[in-house]
Amino acid sequence: MAQSFRLMVGVPDYGGYVAHMRATHPDQEPMNYEAFFRERQAARYGSSMGKCC
Repeated sequence: MAQSFRLMVGVPDYGGYVAHMRATHPDQEPMNYEAFFRERQAARYGSSMGKCC
């Protein structure tokens, strides 16, 4: 329920991101929370930054 609420208001799910990185990209270090938050904000508001998968 908390995850659904975060998605509704646009708060990124850092725990889900870390789990995804560990399961799908075990050779890569996940971003810290601050870098993750900045990247998600840039992706949401139209930055030209790349996407993961």
